[in-house]
Amino acid sequence: MPGPAPQYRPTFRPEELQACREIVRQHHASHMHVQRAKLALLLAENPALSTAELARRMGTGTSFVWVWRKRWTVRGFTLEDLPRPGRPKRSPRPLAEAPPVGPATPPEAVGA
Repeated sequence: MPGPAPQYRPTFRPEELQACREIVRQHHASHMHVQRAKLALLLAENPALSTAELARRMGTGTSFVWVWRKRWTVRGFTLEDLPRPGRPKRSPRPLAEAPPVGPATPPEAVGA
């Protein structure tokens, strides 16, 4: 069953597709970037494939395909996540502000 025609059909520039090919070949690329790059390459080859068929071919859920298909159509191409809402994470105190570690009194002050 082919499913309905896709509502979102992103287009990709040649340099974007080349970047996707390079990411797919890299052994150190993150899994999420590889999955998104593979999806972009499949969409470039077969833009009329349904979301369900793309998800089946990739072994992912339909929501993954739908979200990225829509995002690329509306916002343009990127493999990065959108920023998360809320307050940014705080980094731990720098070492200069950390409490001292070791004996409280230097050994020479004890009267060795």
